[in-house]
Amino acid sequence: MNAKLGIIFKRRSIRHYQAGNIAPETVQDLLKAAMAAPSACAKDPWRFIVVTNKDTLNRIADGLPNGQMLRYAAAGIVVCGEQDQAHDGQLSYLIQDCSAAIENLLLAASMLGLGACWLGSHPREDRLLHLRRVLEIPASILPVSVVAVGLPAENKDARTRFDATKVHHEKW
Repeated sequence: MNAKLGIIFKRRSIRHYQAGNIAPETVQDLLKAAMAAPSACAKDPWRFIVVTNKDTLNRIADGLPNGQMLRYAAAGIVVCGEQDQAHDGQLSYLIQDCSAAIENLLLAASMLGLGACWLGSHPREDRLLHLRRVLEIPASILPVSVVAVGLPAENKDARTRFDATKVHHEKW
């Protein structure tokens, strides 16, 4: 692995957290990093809901089978998109833009010594409805994912999943 890319290789999905809070300034840094992501035609259709209330985090976890770590996280950042604000009003651009913001958020969390895990909600209708209900998300806003963030209680080695058999050059 190229050492200059160590920040990327060090980012791992962290699902176990220590007790403790994250300073509001640090949460704002995560959001600034997320919003530094590229966006088709700079439309920035992303919207964020920061959840730190433990009861709310537990309620979110109730409807996300793979999101049980939210019960122990310091925060859940729900990444949403406003489709009519996306380039050409296209769902695909909204998803791409929000995904770029999520990756920036994940990298920033890792760089700041935090643990984070990306929990997809879109396109699973039951999870979308659950998040809409718990967080009172309007119909015009699409909850794309939830990112659990906390003080890591596990340390994973840097790695890549590079597989040369999945790379084609010039043509398929």
